[in-house]
Amino acid sequence: MIPITIGIAGGTGAGKTTLARKLFEALGGEENVNYLIHDSYYKCLKHKSIEERAKTNFDHPEALDTDLLIEHVRCLKQGVTCDVPTYDFTTHSRTDETKPMVTRKIILIEGILLFCHPVLAKEMDVKVFVDADADIRLARRLQRDTKERGRTFEEVIAQYQKTVRPMHEEWVEPSKKVADLIVHSNGHSMVVAVDMLTNHLRCKANISA
Repeated sequence: MIPITIGIAGGTGAGKTTLARKLFEALGGEENVNYLIHDSYYKCLKHKSIEERAKTNFDHPEALDTDLLIEHVRCLKQGVTCDVPTYDFTTHSRTDETKPMVTRKIILIEGILLFCHPVLAKEMDVKVFVDADADIRLARRLQRDTKERGRTFEEVIAQYQKTVRPMHEEWVEPSKKVADLIVHSNGHSMVVAVDMLTNHLRCKANISA
């Protein structure tokens, strides 16, 4: 049986990871789900200095090796194990470690730019866009990047103004039109979406509750 593939996209800080993790857990975790994160596929920048890496526009589709992600999705659909890269956000580069991944019943993919690549979008059976107001997204981004990625407040704001916001308007927001479902980032909508998607995917992938 070919795995069911679901993509979860939306702007930075919209709540993609929250929805993806809730679905991952509700569907049985690693026993049933391949969880792929588009951010893991940022292109390796080890050949550049730290200063040069920091100047990269990480919110543009060209910053990501989406062809490799597509290759891995197709491998998993064919029952072929793939080696998923790992990425270090503090150094803006991939690590030497990879994570072997074997095929499960569901392929869950998360990332802000998933629906911007038409070939990748066609690989997904269900496309979900998580929506949130810009001020909420910025506040969440500030909290995440200062606590988890070693950024200063000033660095986060500068990056948001220079690349995050304009790239959202150019790439992320327009990609919403290809989504099968739009989920608004509030408690009630998220709960309803998790329940609905869990039931749908369990049925399609023949996973018992």
